[in-house]
Amino acid sequence: MSVVITGLSKHFGSVRAIDDLSIEFRPGAITVLLGASGCGKTTTLRCIAGLEQPTAGEITIDDHAVYASARGIDLPPEQRELGMVFQSYAIWPHMTVFENVALPLRAKKVAAADIDRRTRGTLATVGLSQQIERGATQLSGGQQQRVSIARCLVADPRLILMDEPLSNLDAKLRVEMRQEIRHLQRRIGATILFVTHDQEEAMSLGDEIILFDKGKVVQRGAPEELYFRPRVRYVAEFLGKANLFPVTVKPGPGGAEILAGSEGLAIARGEVSGAETPGPALAMIRPEAWQIAPAGAPGLPCRVEDTTFVGDRRELQLASPLGRQIVVTPGFRTFAAGEELSLTVAPQHMHLIRENAA
Repeated sequence: MSVVITGLSKHFGSVRAIDDLSIEFRPGAITVLLGASGCGKTTTLRCIAGLEQPTAGEITIDDHAVYASARGIDLPPEQRELGMVFQSYAIWPHMTVFENVALPLRAKKVAAADIDRRTRGTLATVGLSQQIERGATQLSGGQQQRVSIARCLVADPRLILMDEPLSNLDAKLRVEMRQEIRHLQRRIGATILFVTHDQEEAMSLGDEIILFDKGKVVQRGAPEELYFRPRVRYVAEFLGKANLFPVTVKPGPGGAEILAGSEGLAIARGEVSGAETPGPALAMIRPEAWQIAPAGAPGLPCRVEDTTFVGDRRELQLASPLGRQIVVTPGFRTFAAGEELSLTVAPQHMHLIRENAA
């Protein structure tokens, strides 16, 4: 199901929550709307759902306008043929699991036999066949969220909106539910728009990420593209940790040479992403891309300031002539504070940003 937004704005007094937004979402995919609190992602979702009236613009679902300010169109949520899963489970505590999930079908006055068949089938899809007659609030948090998802799915929507649906779950359950949502989407082929502020959740769940800031789209693309090839500094810093420092690009026969620091230290040479144009740039190296060599070896000289052990990996804080560097290594490697090291990076693991290069 296609969703197209054109010139959408939403103002709350003098605050522009959405600012002239035009975007088309991929049909049959999970698109994650990502950003910090107040960036406009949830407001965008609520405008699509019909829970918030935009100030201006147009929203079409499968080529049918559900909102158009210039034409006076504003369909109520129940006429937009979509399902929504909220941050809160929003389930009725006095009803059984079956009764909660069957509610949308009963509201549409579907025949009793069809309600029974479709409700049981949907509960099987989300793995709750054995919980049908239980009171909904007797379930665990993860099971209650599955009830919420099943209630969304039972009406067979081709467009599903999810607003921070996993934020109330513990870390282990969030990971499990992310996997279940991905598997579910693959089975039913629905278009899912998923709002979150969690970068790991966005990257592990989305076919595409749209990063918002101040009511506008900063960058959109596959998770790998945003993580490894950010167009601006904001994207680099929002998606995970990044080592950023100014460099100068010097063209050469074997590829660009990347020079940094007052002494023009050669950091990398070769096919570096973003190094097509000579001159100043901002280098970005992810912590896992740095390679550690013994002190005195060619590369960027560093000194260990601090280490943090997190099980499968160890995070190092290193002092260097280019400022503090963050390095991630396997957890079994150990380092001592004050230890001298050298860092190198393969050219394909460096990316240059032209905006805010200074």
